[in-house]
Amino acid sequence: MAGRLFGTDGVRGRANELLTAPLATKLGVAAAQVLTERGEFASHVSDRPFAVVGRDPRISGEFLQAAVSAGLASAGVDVIDVGIVPTPAVAFLTDALGADLGVMLSASHNAMPDNGIKFFARGGHKLADDVEDAIEAHLEIAINLPTGGNVGRIRSDHELVERYVHHLNSSIDVSLEGLTVVVDGANGSASTVGPEAYRRAGARVISIHCEPDGININDNCGSTHMESLVAAVKEHGADLGLAHDGDADRCLAVDADGELVDGDQLLAILARGRKSREQLVGNTVVATVMSNLGFNIAMRESGIDVISAAVGDRYVLEEMRIGGFTIGGEQSGHVVMSEFATTGDGVLTGLHVMAEMKRAGASIAELAGCMSRLPQVLINVKGVDKAATGHESLVSEIQAVEAELGDTGRVLLRPSGTEPIIRVMVEAPTAELAQAAASRLASAVEKHCSLN
Repeated sequence: MAGRLFGTDGVRGRANELLTAPLATKLGVAAAQVLTERGEFASHVSDRPFAVVGRDPRISGEFLQAAVSAGLASAGVDVIDVGIVPTPAVAFLTDALGADLGVMLSASHNAMPDNGIKFFARGGHKLADDVEDAIEAHLEIAINLPTGGNVGRIRSDHELVERYVHHLNSSIDVSLEGLTVVVDGANGSASTVGPEAYRRAGARVISIHCEPDGININDNCGSTHMESLVAAVKEHGADLGLAHDGDADRCLAVDADGELVDGDQLLAILARGRKSREQLVGNTVVATVMSNLGFNIAMRESGIDVISAAVGDRYVLEEMRIGGFTIGGEQSGHVVMSEFATTGDGVLTGLHVMAEMKRAGASIAELAGCMSRLPQVLINVKGVDKAATGHESLVSEIQAVEAELGDTGRVLLRPSGTEPIIRVMVEAPTAELAQAAASRLASAVEKHCSLN
């Protein structure tokens, strides 16, 4: 395995190719041993640490969950299998149950053949980079494994998700009665939890792509394929549509006319609402370097400061913790509300956006109108050396484009944290200028960073 095994969101790759059962078992053992050595495990009545383990519906999650649970148990950790749940449910239950570790089997928005393993520390927080590095370095070390009655036990409790749903609904203080919402569950972890939480909050719910079979997750549905959501919102005359991804840690929306409301706009709606009630800590919101310039402009006009973090909700959370801020997010729809969650939570986001609609007596289109998106073009250049972005000729090309755009736009090149991809993003005054500049830079990346 060349390079760092952990990406921006755990270990992710093609199931049974990169991410195999033996690797999942080793990761379970290594995580248990590293956290034991660091003194991260609390003292429990049973004298054994325990972990919460959940998964999304993809079929490879069945054997991978069994493998990682076996690794944990073999290292002396008791395991509670909470079944098919959203990633934020595992984070919440890790904290709520006082667990020492949380593990989620999911590749998020990736296609079905992929899968991933995400770890949460005690309290439901994602592991720090140095802890992940230590786990990776520990993969081939399995020393002093317990025997006899000291090995861990594995039990299932699929009813614990109800505790999570109750938590979601208790986070809002207004009824959503009168709102009709179409929910696209991506045939993933939100398929049951999302519609149920929205119904309990009072909304009329129409569900699409909420029938997971292990194979259809993210298949032309969810937050990466919103065409059917747009059609359903128009067909049913709904007030809005909400789209989740495979593990339900993100949320995107469409308004009653089928127009996209992206993560930047959802974050703007939530931040402005909280500021209006004097609930925005430090008058600050944390976004990322990929956030649209229109978001920054809208926040400035609203008297809200913006802190830009690296891409990934773990880095948004890091900036939030440093400053004590309570809301942050990404254009992709990961929104973190730290008063209620330790990670991005798509269903929580949907509930609070609809609550803002009810409080304001306004449509989501009216609320999202607080910001105008600058034309933005994103091109994913595949099959490239992610470490080659400092190539002298490529840097010169980037500087030339930046000079041409001046203060009216910007350029960002970002290596993917999970794939051999360099993302080229350009914002400009017009879509034509943005497309031309992005295509020019994508060609330069292909020329100077190709693996072939």
